[in-house]
Amino acid sequence: IWGVRTLYYLNTEVTREMDAGVRQKRVEALEKIKDKAMEMAKTGRDSLEVRDFVTEAKKELAYELPDEDAFRKAVGATKAYMSKRQK
Repeated sequence: IWGVRTLYYLNTEVTREMDAGVRQKRVEALEKIKDKAMEMAKTGRDSLEVRDFVTEAKKELAYELPDEDAFRKAVGATKAYMSKRQK
């Protein structure tokens, strides 16, 4: 029979591995976005067009591969702000 600690450990290890894989995919996608933006700039595209491309590409990436660590940090910061505000 599996103990609670064993299950927690296994779940944590699987989550870390998945997080590492997702992080690697995010890094690769961000590199591709950067390369495309640099290519656009070199070919003389308008800076606003390049910025719009980067903004939209990063939004799409956030939907496809969400950064759960950043989300947790944002939730924690929001809760801390709200608790200070209520005092």
